[in-house]
Parts: sequence; C-alpha cells; structure tokens
Amino acid sequence: MKILIIRFSSIGDIVLTTPVIRCIKQQVPGAELHYLTKSSFRTILEHNPYIDHLHLLEDNLDVAISNLQHYQFDYIIDLHHNLRSMRVKRGLQAKAFAFNKLNIEKWLLTALKINRLPAVHIVDRYLATAAPLGVKNDGRGLDYFIGPDDYTRPEDLPATHRAGYIAVVIGAALPTKKLPIDKLKDLCHRIQHPMILLGGPEDAADGDIISRIDPAKIYNACGRFKLNESADLVRMAKLVVTHDTGLMHVAAAFRRPIISLWGNTVPAFGMTPYYPEPAPRHQAFEVTGLRCRPCSKIGHRRCPKGHFNCMNQLPIAEIAATVHQWLGH
Repeated sequence: MKILIIRFSSIGDIVLTTPVIRCIKQQVPGAELHYLTKSSFRTILEHNPYIDHLHLLEDNLDVAISNLQHYQFDYIIDLHHNLRSMRVKRGLQAKAFAFNKLNIEKWLLTALKINRLPAVHIVDRYLATAAPLGVKNDGRGLDYFIGPDDYTRPEDLPATHRAGYIAVVIGAALPTKKLPIDKLKDLCHRIQHPMILLGGPEDAADGDIISRIDPAKIYNACGRFKLNESADLVRMAKLVVTHDTGLMHVAAAFRRPIISLWGNTVPAFGMTPYYPEPAPRHQAFEVTGLRCRPCSKIGHRRCPKGHFNCMNQLPIAEIAATVHQWLGH
C-alpha cells in the first residue's frame, strides 16, 4: 500500500507531523510511506527511518506532480490543505484525507477574540486525519533524527559550555513572536548559567549584542551551525528557553524541559510542546487579558497596536527565577 503525506512547511509544523509518519509506518500493514515537502526542509526528514521515499518540491509544482504520478498512490494524507496540496491531489487521483485547519475558528479568535477552537493539540488533529487508515496515537510523542555528520563535537563549543548549558532560542519566524532585544538582554543578564543562543543567520547580529553582556557566559551560535547541528545543541541542553518557533518543537522531540515565551500567538492554537508521558517540565509564559491578543495565527513584522505589550509585559525576573529553580540553584 503506497501512502503519500503532504506537508510543505515549516520547521515546527513538519516536526509536529512526525507521529503521523511513525504511526502509519508501524500500524498500517505493508505501508510504503512517501512524504512531500519543500526542498528547503529536506534536512528535517532525510534521516527519518519511517519514510521510504522523501519527495522534494522545488519551484515547479507541475514537475513534482508528474514525478509523483509514477507511484500510483493508494492514499494521500494532506496535512497542509492549501491550494498547492489540492493541485497535487487532483493530479494524483488517489483517495485523500485532508487536515482540518480550523481557519474559521482561528479567525474568530484573532479577529473577534471568540474562542471556538477545540482543546485538542494539533498533533492529535494530524493523527485524526490518518484515522481512516486505522491509525491511532501510540503515545510516543515527536521524532527528530539527526544524521551522523550533524552531531556537534565538544571542541565545537567553548570550554565554558562543555559541562552543560541552557539553550536560549532568540529567533522566530516573525518579529511579533520574539522578545525585543532589550528584554532578551535583561533575561540573559539575570540567568547565572552558561547559555548558547540559537537562531538563524538573520539573528546573528542580535546574538552578538546579547553575548557582549558576558562573553564567557553567553555563546552566540546563531548562524554558525546548520539546522540539524542546532537541533543537536538543543538535544544536549539542560533546558530550553524559546519563543513559539520550530526549535521549541525540536526540543520537545528530544524530551527537553522547556520554558516557552508567547507573544502575539497563544497556546490555545494547540501548538504547545508535545510530549509523551511522563512529560518533562514545561512552563508557558504569556501576558493574559490583553484585548488585542492574539492578533494573528502566524505573526506580524511589527505590533499592529504599536505598544507590543504581549512581549514587553512578560515577567523577565520571574522567567529567570524559573530557570534557576529548575537548575536547582
């Protein structure tokens, strides 16, 4: 039986589909599992042992559809459910099951602040999409697989961090999901433990500013490591302080304790860290009671109201105290 999973992007969303991959492969007899994603996200899935064929979308969707037609799929599990995935399904003419994105419910929450979203994690909703194939949640949480060439070595880190560190993820897809740099500086100043700052090349300049607070304590790794190498740094961290971003879900896949910081998005969207039982520690910090929050299901380049209270009012001292409490200081 040939089954195609579709999820084009992004890092966190793809990681959140990994229970579906594993459960289909292990629970559907004779399943030959294929996965279609954008080529830029290949490294997230290329080492996943439950995927038989990884298909990469470049610029031309018609070419991708033509290549996929040769496989004659029996089923398609559409976990993206957008215009492009609909084109793929029309081109392949296989029986398909599509993920319900709850766009109306999300609009009600962001536009009118009326919460009609079910209290169900997105992973469980992804799994429900595959339920017609007899798939059930195995309770094992998320997966993330790193290739042998992507493990970091002790010499890749400063000597001050080789005995243990906190990972602080300063990046995020959009600015309204990130603490302002002065708040990040305050947080890192208060934390009395070696820290590694994680993010992409676009976060390197901010990382340099933050690390200048105490270069011996704070190591700026933003832009210095590939995605899977950054994932390995998350894997080895004592705990992870992170925005609502892809590395938060990578940290959950590695069962790391997580302190999550929420700005314009909210945990009610159903995308909090997803753990197996017994779950490691997780504490979410958010400013509740703001009439303007959530203002978007994804994020903005700047606060629509101009005040950015959802991040500016986060209790930095309390967050740092929670870090120290978890470390046993």
